[in-house]
Amino acid sequence: MECRICPRRCGVDREKGNIGYCGADEKIRVARAALHYWEEPCISGDEGSGTVFFSGCNLHCVYCQNYKISGGETGKVISIEELAEIFLRLQAKGANNINLVTPTHYVLPIRAALQMAKARGLIIPIAYNCGGYESVTALKALAGYVDIYLTDFKYVSTVLAEKYSSAEDYFEVAAAALQEMVRQVGNAVFVPGDGAAQKDGLMKKGVIVRHLLLPGQIDDSKRVLSYLHQTYGERIFISIMNQYTPLPHVAKWPELNRKVTDEEYEEVIDYAIEIGIENGFIQEGETAEESFIPDFGTDMILEL
Repeated sequence: MECRICPRRCGVDREKGNIGYCGADEKIRVARAALHYWEEPCISGDEGSGTVFFSGCNLHCVYCQNYKISGGETGKVISIEELAEIFLRLQAKGANNINLVTPTHYVLPIRAALQMAKARGLIIPIAYNCGGYESVTALKALAGYVDIYLTDFKYVSTVLAEKYSSAEDYFEVAAAALQEMVRQVGNAVFVPGDGAAQKDGLMKKGVIVRHLLLPGQIDDSKRVLSYLHQTYGERIFISIMNQYTPLPHVAKWPELNRKVTDEEYEEVIDYAIEIGIENGFIQEGETAEESFIPDFGTDMILEL
C-alpha cells in the first residue's frame, strides 16, 4: 500500500519493508521511553512527562536537534502490544501524561496501541508532540485519542521552509493542521496548581504551539507570532523557545552555526508582549545546551 500518511505523500509501500521519506518502514521503532522533565511546566510538572521518542521524521530539518534519531535507524523495534505496555508502565511510574514525540509516520499503530492501553486502564492525557507538518486526514484519525497537541510552527517564509526543511508548503500545511488540532481539543483545561496563573497547573487538554527561534531570523519569528495570535488569540498557548543548539551538522549553513543571542530573543519576546500575547511560555537562563537533547540508544527504552 502506498503511504500517504503525511504531507510528503511519498507513496512508498512501507508494508513491504520499503523506507519512506520519514526513514521508517512499517515496523514501530522507539529510540527512548522514559520520564522527561524538560517540557513546558504544565506538561512535565514535578513528576515528569511519559515521553516516547519515535525514530524517523517527515521533515529532516538541516538543524535538527534530535538528528541522532530522525534518520529512522536508531532505536528498538517493538510491537503494538509492547507500545501499549510502555504507555501503561509510564503511567505506573507516575507520568503526568503520555508524550508521543515525532509520531507522524506511526499514527495508525499508535492509535491501535492507545486503544489497547485504554482498555487496560490508561487514563492520563495523551500529548501529540510533532513538527507541525501534518496531514489533516491523519490528525482526524486521532480525534478522541489525543488530549494535548504540542506542535511546532517553524516558519511563515516559504524560502526558509524550503531551505532548511525542504518543505516549501510548510506554512500552508502547518496552518491547516493547527486548525484541525484546535478544532479537536478546543480551549485549554488545566488541573489547578499552586500558582496564580492557570498554566501553573497541569494541562489536561489544549494546544501548545512551539516556535524555536533560529539565529538571524527575527523577522520570520515575528510573522509566526503575529499569525498565531491574530488567528487564535488566547485559545492556544505559545511557547517561544531560545534553546536552539548549533550542532556539528549545521556547518554547511554558516548562518545557523551559532546560538541565538540574548538581544534576538528579547526582541521577539518584546514583540509578543507588544501584540498582546498573554498565554505563553518563555525560556529563561542558559537553555541552549546539549543537556536539553535527550540521550538516545536502544538500551534507553529499557529504563522502564
